[in-house]
Amino acid sequence: MDTKLFPSTVELRVGWSRARLIEAALASSRAQLSHTGALVINTVPYTGRSPNDKFLVREPSTADKIWWGEVNRPFDEDGFERLKGKVLAYLQGKGVVYAHTLRAGAHPRHNIRVRVFTESPAHALFSTIMFRPDDQEGEPFRTYTIYHAPYFKANPAVDGTNSEAFVILHLGRGEIIIGGTPYAGEVKKSIFTVLNYELPERGVLSMHCSANYGRERKDVSLFFGLSGTGKTTLSMDTERVIIGDDEHGWGEDGVFNFEGGSYAKVIRISPEYEPLIFEASQRFGSILENVVMDPDTRIVDFNDSTFTENTRASFPLEFLPNVDLSGRAGHPRTVFFLAADAFGVLPPLAKLTAEQIRDYFLLGYTAKLAGTERGVKDPQATFSPCFGAPFLVHEPKRYADMLVDFVQRYGASVWLLNTGWTGGPYGVGHRMPLPHTRAMVHAVQQGLLDDAPLEQEPYFGLWIPTQVPGVPSEVLRPWQTWDDLAAYEAQARALKERFDQVLARVR
Repeated sequence: MDTKLFPSTVELRVGWSRARLIEAALASSRAQLSHTGALVINTVPYTGRSPNDKFLVREPSTADKIWWGEVNRPFDEDGFERLKGKVLAYLQGKGVVYAHTLRAGAHPRHNIRVRVFTESPAHALFSTIMFRPDDQEGEPFRTYTIYHAPYFKANPAVDGTNSEAFVILHLGRGEIIIGGTPYAGEVKKSIFTVLNYELPERGVLSMHCSANYGRERKDVSLFFGLSGTGKTTLSMDTERVIIGDDEHGWGEDGVFNFEGGSYAKVIRISPEYEPLIFEASQRFGSILENVVMDPDTRIVDFNDSTFTENTRASFPLEFLPNVDLSGRAGHPRTVFFLAADAFGVLPPLAKLTAEQIRDYFLLGYTAKLAGTERGVKDPQATFSPCFGAPFLVHEPKRYADMLVDFVQRYGASVWLLNTGWTGGPYGVGHRMPLPHTRAMVHAVQQGLLDDAPLEQEPYFGLWIPTQVPGVPSEVLRPWQTWDDLAAYEAQARALKERFDQVLARVR
């Protein structure tokens, strides 16, 4: 690791173990231990990503490849250099900097080296959990360096940022500066953004999805979806082997995980429905972010959303009993598009045609759930191309074309899975019961619906199974769960019109 950036007056704590980082975090007074030994941190008011504070440097070597606009906001290269200088000066002034060299990407040919310099031992711990060790098989094809100063605040009038917080990526130089926000997710998502730029250039599809497989290693399933739609919950299935829960690549020899840990939502988790997450999130070596904890007993109340609905747990994948630590598997047999439909009109399960695969991937429809971004308190209907627009760098159509090509080439079936509301819209109906969703997923994975009869519902043209073991037939037909059929029809027509409007722009 290059330590020339820091003078001898700075204590550079290189490669500290997780135990030492936990001790340092506790000594910093910015963290506490729960009664089970998990490290508890609070990042208020930054309890979610800050998309308006993320920028990409516009420079000659990458400018023509970037999907500029609301997602990828341009930042001046000279301004980046000046702000980076301020960040380095700030870190030097702290006297202590934590430094780690890690990897992103479990594939021996399609991985990058990640170097992290941070003032925060808790965030250094987070980095060692979420990224992989640097001693994995294969050589990285590139190196990216993160300069992380969560408690340094920018001056927008001087620095050209949108607020005191900033996440700025210089793809040409392989550098990232993060400041003003202690929300840990900014660290991992900055590298996901990098991989969304780099991997398609190498013929690999980068995906915002979870992945697992059955007892036969070739039985791989992917779950696409935005935060809160169920990627982690559905992939962490006690009956299957987990590959990863959030970010993967799909290349010529199958899928591979980008990460070494999980960053799971833990609001209202229970040992009954999410036993793997519940157990792993409370072990020594895990991090709990923005949960509410009793100051005396140190018992965490996972049902308390006082700070945010976006409470999180970060833990190493090795904390799970049924994980494939290689992070690799074959080509998918089944692909699920998850949508938390706040209007309650999409069917809970539908098999997509070839044309629908591309359209629904480009739509990326879901409800933006409370807390995943600052200022969002109630679910809002949103369209996020490829189920990950905040992290895309190229045009969405490029990722969609790659997905359709891979699905056809390797023979995967694709299903739309509504994990949102049934019996009415948000505020009237209720969230789809998790046991019903799991039953539908298992039926698809086990091939029980391969030759099952399908019927086409009248509003979206989606083909839905008429029967799924363990699921009442009326649940499969959402109009039968509403008390007011006319209200359902009006809501369905309105949503379909929105779908058509969005598709007209993104196709």
